[in-house]
Amino acid sequence: MPANTKYLTKSPSQQFAKVSAGVLGGYIISALLHMVLALWLPYSKEIMVTSIFSTFIVWCAFLIIPFLFKNGWKAWALYLNISLLLYIAYYFGNQNNPFL
Repeated sequence: MPANTKYLTKSPSQQFAKVSAGVLGGYIISALLHMVLALWLPYSKEIMVTSIFSTFIVWCAFLIIPFLFKNGWKAWALYLNISLLLYIAYYFGNQNNPFL
């Protein structure tokens, strides 16, 4: 049974925004999330080994989320804000990193 056409996005810019937010933004968020977890939680080696598998699972979840938005650019704005917060957490956690 085909999809109902009233629910499909007709604008190419919205389609691009949703797909790029899901693919690129989702990967950036999932990678930053695992880097922050490795810095802020104990057992960083185990977190890094586990992140090989869990990054893919988290990325798949963040790949789907932009398609729930009506406006793909709002999804990009949300993903950029989340990425900025995670990068700030990474920056402050990396200042106390004994391996540098």
